[in-house]
Amino acid sequence: MSLANEPRIQAAFQAACEAELAALKPGNVHRFAAGHGMTMADFQRSAAAAAPCIARLGCSTGERILAATEATWKAVGCNTNLGIVLLCAPLAVAAEQGFLDGSNGPDRQSPGGVPADVLRAALTAVLGNLTVDDAMLAYRAIALANPAGLGSAAAQDVSSVPTVTLRAAMQLAAEQDRIASQYANDFTDIFDFALPFLRTVMADGRSQAEATTGLYLAILARSPDTHLLRKFGDTVAQTVSEKAREASEIFASAPWPQLFDQLLVWDKSLKSQGFNPGTSADLTVATLFVQHLADD
Repeated sequence: MSLANEPRIQAAFQAACEAELAALKPGNVHRFAAGHGMTMADFQRSAAAAAPCIARLGCSTGERILAATEATWKAVGCNTNLGIVLLCAPLAVAAEQGFLDGSNGPDRQSPGGVPADVLRAALTAVLGNLTVDDAMLAYRAIALANPAGLGSAAAQDVSSVPTVTLRAAMQLAAEQDRIASQYANDFTDIFDFALPFLRTVMADGRSQAEATTGLYLAILARSPDTHLLRKFGDTVAQTVSEKAREASEIFASAPWPQLFDQLLVWDKSLKSQGFNPGTSADLTVATLFVQHLADD
């Protein structure tokens, strides 16, 4: 196993986090505005702290989740990236295998990125091989991060000791949580929708920052943000998604400066009400992570 691949995965993770922060994402923290008691610097420190843990070769998904969450908590003392970590840890494990599959031997590194189809196949295997230990470690991470609006579940609640694999636990939560649903459906939202969308808009000449904004809006428009749903209920989540759909239509046709100004106004309004579509931002980072893994 080539140790040269560890910094490549780490760099892809940090690049994804930086790209997401560089884009205007209404309701979330970005370089144009802080929010919800957090700043861009908090997220940058979180990414730097979590990246080595996400990329560490030979570690399981659960080990990466817990280590990255502990490192983040030590760095910033709050939950800035639990959803990102939950999504990116299995992708990093899959990338580790994908780099090997694309090389000429166990001690050689692939000269380019991991093709998306190779990464997806490896991810399917990673998710299928998740264990009860992975679930226990992930539960510890979730308890440490203590995300707002988590609530409780009738079976395999995160406050209890899991008795099923991490994938099985996520399957139980899939209808209520869009991050959990990725574990249940092999990250279909990312590979079948988000990544193709991102590549299409970038092929049309959009900058990385503009394309990332468009990606975030498209993800938020596609279904109600489950972080909003848990914290504020269906009406708020549906209303925010409808606004995102309107903004996505403008993104496809209007000049960027016009949309940018409108999004800044909406961003301020969302934050004044405490509305944070965090799950959509997490899925944006995970998509960018796949992009960087596949295209670097």
